[in-house]
Amino acid sequence: MRPKLELLEQSLVQCVLDEAFELLETMGTKVGAIEAVDLLSSAGASMENGAVRIPRRLVQRALESVPREFFLYSRSGQPAVHYGGDNVHFDPGSSCLNILDSETQEPRPAISADLVRMVQVTEMLPEFAAQSTAMVCNDVPTEIGDWYRLLLVLWYSDKPVVTGAFGLPTLQTMLELLAADVGGAEKLRQKPRAIFDVCPSPPLNWSEFASQNMVELARAGVPAEIVSMPLAGATAPVTLAGAIVQHAAECLAGMAIHQLAKPGAPVVWGGAPAIFDMSTGNTPMGAVETAMLDVGCSQIGKALGLPTHGYLVASDSRHIDAQAGMESGGSALLGALAGINMISGAGMLDFLACHSIEKLVIDAEVIASAQRLIAGIEPRGEKLALEAFAQTGFHGDFLKLKETRLLFRKEQHFPSAVTDRRANEGSDILTRARGRVSELVGSYQKPKLESQVEEALLAIAWREARAVGIDHLPGIEIIAAYHD
Repeated sequence: MRPKLELLEQSLVQCVLDEAFELLETMGTKVGAIEAVDLLSSAGASMENGAVRIPRRLVQRALESVPREFFLYSRSGQPAVHYGGDNVHFDPGSSCLNILDSETQEPRPAISADLVRMVQVTEMLPEFAAQSTAMVCNDVPTEIGDWYRLLLVLWYSDKPVVTGAFGLPTLQTMLELLAADVGGAEKLRQKPRAIFDVCPSPPLNWSEFASQNMVELARAGVPAEIVSMPLAGATAPVTLAGAIVQHAAECLAGMAIHQLAKPGAPVVWGGAPAIFDMSTGNTPMGAVETAMLDVGCSQIGKALGLPTHGYLVASDSRHIDAQAGMESGGSALLGALAGINMISGAGMLDFLACHSIEKLVIDAEVIASAQRLIAGIEPRGEKLALEAFAQTGFHGDFLKLKETRLLFRKEQHFPSAVTDRRANEGSDILTRARGRVSELVGSYQKPKLESQVEEALLAIAWREARAVGIDHLPGIEIIAAYHD
């Protein structure tokens, strides 16, 4: 038996969906991209008061063509992330402006070298099935930041990537980089290595970029991950159920646009919902209600049979402390029990504004425990305990049994040295995490890219970098010949 968490009764699930469909039919959603509006209109939607009203039957037809499962692949072409069912994977949070400096433990603007170090650590941690374009590199111009982050991940990692773009020109460059990495656009379509987060603007607004982004990704065959972000009490109804309705409506509208552009293209029911803290005016990602929103939103997606995503394992603390452990650990367990396919957010602090590599390795410990929990308890023989007692009697010397030697590694998860289980150990968890980071970076070996792949990636990078006046590629060690 696999333990499972659901927060919504089936009758409430149906109410959420009915109200979401009704919202789209009666109030509609704003859609900025002309092409997306045309797709919806030609399928039966109507424009009124600047909003697109989408009939229920149109959305239901779109949902019928959404793949119920798909994979992201490693550089070698092996399936590495399974979107669908109750499969659970984790990746680091993305797009942080700051990093918590390892020495000072104070936030500072992140640079390319910080992202490289995080990619190296993530590559060495099996708890993370995918990388992410985790940080904004403040040492490169903003206009090339999207594709540059992706370039660094592709350069230093073999794992799949959770990424995203903030502009259509950079989206096209990112798709070009991914195609160069796998050997062409058709191979990328067949075995996608990356998934792109796409965010509607709450409430009920698919901006020009977001809606066009969905169209472009669908036609490229590269998976899209809808990240709806209702803020309960501010940009969404204050009740958790009401915010979940808004999330569902935004996701349904996005999927309609996406599937009209290319039926059968892979897309994920995802999100980063949160509550608006009325006492502070902040958006606490570590609040239990925020985790409840993630679980509830995911349950709606699962009720439709769709792949799911959520934003958890983050903390609102500005430091690696007990609050960070409490918030990150609790939400990781809840997300895993809910069976959310991809859980983003590990390593993040300060309301998603700051990343910490030390926290990332601590979160890996939490994730390993969460994965052990959802593996459940299973019988390992014909008898559960009688045979063992028949051998030991009242002596209780189970350490001597062959069964113990054969099965203890299957029954027990063994954490790294970041988790202290030794008597009289004097160091704190931050000290141990620093040591773990150094150990992982020291053991890391850069993937060996085929020469044609390196040349193709660098040709794109130099073309785009020189267009904005950049004559070097921070964070990338290259031979002089590539510069020419």
